[in-house]
Amino acid sequence: MHVIDAVTSPTDDGVMHRVAILAFDGVQSLDVAGPAEVFAGVNTFLAESGGDASLGYDVTVVSLDGGHVATERALRLATDPITSLPNHLDTVVIPGGFSVWHLRDDERFVTALDDLLERSDRLLTVCSGAALAAATGALDGHRVTTHWARAERLAAEHPEIDVDADPIFIHSPAGDGRVDVWSSAGVTAGIDLCLAVVEHDHHTDVASEIGRWLVMYLRRPGGQSQFASPTWIRQAPPGPVQRAQASIVADPGADHRVAGLAQRVAMSARPFVRRFPAAVGLPPAMFASRVAVDAARHDLDRSTVTVDAIARRGGLGSAETLRRTLQRQLGVSPEAYRRRFTHLTPTPGSAAEHHTESTTP
Repeated sequence: MHVIDAVTSPTDDGVMHRVAILAFDGVQSLDVAGPAEVFAGVNTFLAESGGDASLGYDVTVVSLDGGHVATERALRLATDPITSLPNHLDTVVIPGGFSVWHLRDDERFVTALDDLLERSDRLLTVCSGAALAAATGALDGHRVTTHWARAERLAAEHPEIDVDADPIFIHSPAGDGRVDVWSSAGVTAGIDLCLAVVEHDHHTDVASEIGRWLVMYLRRPGGQSQFASPTWIRQAPPGPVQRAQASIVADPGADHRVAGLAQRVAMSARPFVRRFPAAVGLPPAMFASRVAVDAARHDLDRSTVTVDAIARRGGLGSAETLRRTLQRQLGVSPEAYRRRFTHLTPTPGSAAEHHTESTTP
């Protein structure tokens, strides 16, 4: 399969930018197809606009031994063997999938991947593909992202990597490392990542055109926190701190200042302030704020009441306070969040019906 890129100049031997997408049994099909479609779109753009075809991408989907691989779902992908690749590659794309976690323990697979990266200038990871790259040491010292549901595990198992769970994608230049690293969040974020690569290699106009064809933002508003499940809470062991947690979750809009919380669970304020973050990972005020935001998110995508009413119900005071809080934590406004995630029809006269705010921050 040949796909084209509008970013880089031809390689030294005059051929297109070489890209290898590594597939394996259990791969997430969109992690493969999304990047391939972006690079193919550049090739099409160059052909239709009379551009230099040698500036495009030559993309090959490979697997360890070649042949067909079964994806997570019903699709099967035809692949070439890794051994068919040239000695030098410009870019390697490592997709994710549920099988990533056991493939990291497959010595033959990891050795082949390590060799592939040694011959490459740039590494792109999509979703949990970052865990495969981490097994080779290629991400050591880099700041990377991955799917929000996999970030904690990646960080715990690889403290040598700076894992940031919020961005849609991150570019971490090679520096003293051996390869230039671009990483992305889950599934469709691989498309965001490759659009950014195209913009880097070529020009914003080229990436924008490909994004329009794919009906994608060139820069998606907000980070992936807006997509993450709100149920992130670390539960304290049975005891006063757990009872305080339950009190906050049961009524996010109540007064949850430290003195009142401590009194509610029969503790003095000073030891309560020490024990709460040790058990939960956050100080009481920050925990209460996160719970209030989660409650607001729930109301935004499951009700049509006004933003102001949601803010008051959650103890955030006003619609403006809620807007600032969501913008700070999620990178989007309440109105934009509601439009993206609700399936409800706005009630006549509601703020949700009339608000026309842009989705761009």
